[in-house]
Parts: sequence; structure tokens; C-alpha cells
Amino acid sequence: MKSYFAAALFLAASIAAAPAVPAYIANGGKAPASESADDGIEAETASAPEEVPEVSDEPYRVLDMASGEVLEVPVRDYVIGAVCAEMPASFEAEALKAQAVAAHTYAERQRIRERECPTPELCGADFSNDVSHYQGYFTREQAEKFFGGRFGESYSKISAAVDEVLPYILTYGGEPIIPAFHSMSSGKTESAENMWGTAVDYLVPVDSPSDLSAPKFIQQERFSEEALRAALEAAFPGIKLEGEMSGWVSVGEVSPSGTVLSVRVGDRTVCGSDIRTALALRSACFEVRFDGGEAVFTTRGYGHGVGMSQYGANSMAEAGSTWRDILSHYYPGSEIIES
Repeated sequence: MKSYFAAALFLAASIAAAPAVPAYIANGGKAPASESADDGIEAETASAPEEVPEVSDEPYRVLDMASGEVLEVPVRDYVIGAVCAEMPASFEAEALKAQAVAAHTYAERQRIRERECPTPELCGADFSNDVSHYQGYFTREQAEKFFGGRFGESYSKISAAVDEVLPYILTYGGEPIIPAFHSMSSGKTESAENMWGTAVDYLVPVDSPSDLSAPKFIQQERFSEEALRAALEAAFPGIKLEGEMSGWVSVGEVSPSGTVLSVRVGDRTVCGSDIRTALALRSACFEVRFDGGEAVFTTRGYGHGVGMSQYGANSMAEAGSTWRDILSHYYPGSEIIES
């Protein structure tokens, strides 16, 4: 078996901590699994599925970080909880179904990964409920608290969507895929190669034009000279920031999807994702200008931009696309299989 993304990939979102990636609610705006790729990935290539992977109906083992207890969570309950944490219940049913298949695929992939190469800190679990490293997940009680008076309607809607697609996962080359997702792209999704340094056949740029009309698609962050210096020096120890602030940051190479691939910062060159993290920007699709003694960063989209755009998925659903259409669009070449 090929090596796997660290559990910290995904999705997500992402910061999968956007309006379309509500795991941010459970994590104070920090990036959950859908948004990180800390351990990198190994290239995945295959011309056709090699085999149908076994999808277990055994409960997932989830390490509760608060108690240290490993909880056994039925597959259906886990997928419902993941969708509750990762996509607004107000989204279209077909988008919720697409998210459910992505969530189930993630969990199966992670379970296989832990069986092959256990993470000691997980104490035998498949993953934990730490959304800074793993996919977001709400227990029923957490979902009830989050949705408040809308709990009954929201939980029923998400449960119904999950029930329709629970037998399905996404595969490529006989393995569950890396179902990366994000809140909204720049209008075109990004490749895994540009974002994380390794090509993945089904994580390639696709058009997602409806993202341009998503809420807060364009946002600005302003930094005084003092604030910018503090953030950059904290992120890049030993960096030299000399002369006028307008010379501290200069965007270099930009991908066709709009992701900043290289930035000159002081006396060194870094990638756009490093700047995004350093300055807590919404995405690595940004421009910078200097105005009135401030550095102004203008971002487009929200999240890493790889894989499924959640706002794009919702717009496709509004236009009549099915969950299968959505997944086929954002993960080209992958196969939907029934377990």
C-alpha cells in the first residue's frame, strides 16, 4: 500500500474553519484536518482501480482528547457528526451528500493508515477529536449545542443526506482517495502538487466559477509596520527586515489558479502558504500593497484550494447537479464505489 497523507490533510479546510467549513466553530478558527498537510504526501498514480478496498462497518475508534478515553463511534454516527462539523446544514442536500462521501472516505483512509502504521499518541484509535489534526466531528450533544433551536431540522436534514450515501466512498487505484476540500477557491481549484509539493492524479485544478460570488470571497487584512514586523519575525526567526516596509514583502511566482507560490520576505524566499500561516490570511491567493503606512493583503477564496470547493459544490447542487456529479467534477478520475 502506498503511504498516506498525514491525518492532518483535508479538508478539508481547510482553514477548513470557514463559514463553509464549520469545524472552525469547534476550534476557534484554527485549521482542522482539511486544511493541513504537515507530513506531506507520496505521489499516487494508477490507470485503473486495482481492487475494491474493504470498507469496514466496525465502529470508528475516536480518542477523546479531554478524557483520554478511546470512544467507539458507529460509522453512521461518525459521518453525520463530521458533516455537521464541516458543512452548513443550510446547504443543498446534494452538496451535503457529497460532503458525507468525502467524510466517510477520509475516515476509511485514516483507519487503514492506522492499521498499517499506528500513531502511538492515538492509543489504538483511528483518529482523535482534535480538529487541528483530524477531520471535524460533532457528537450528537455537541451538534445540539451548536445548532440550538435549529437542531431538529438541521440534524434530520444531514442524517437523511448521510443515509442516502453511507455505502459509498471515493477510490483511486484501489484505495480510498485523499478527499481534500476547502471552503471556496479562487474560481479555479489548486493542484496538490502546487500546494503540497507532490502530484496526485485526482487533485488537479478544475473550474469553480461560482466561488467568485461566495460570501467574503474577497477580504482584506491590514497590518501596521509594527504588527507586520512582529508577525514575520515570529514566523521566520532570524529574518532581516531592513529599509522601508514596502520592501519587506514582494510576491513572486503565482500559479494559474492564483496561489502565490513564492514570496520574497526580507532576506529570504518563502511560499505563499507560509505567509498565509504567518499572517492568518484566508488563503494563499493574495496580493499585497502598501497604503498609508499599512501593508494591505487582499485574499481571494478561503482555504487551501485543493479538491472540493464547498461553496462550489453547493452552487452545483443549486443548479441541479447530483452528489455524483459534484464528486466527479472535483476529484476527476476517482471512482465512487459501494462498500
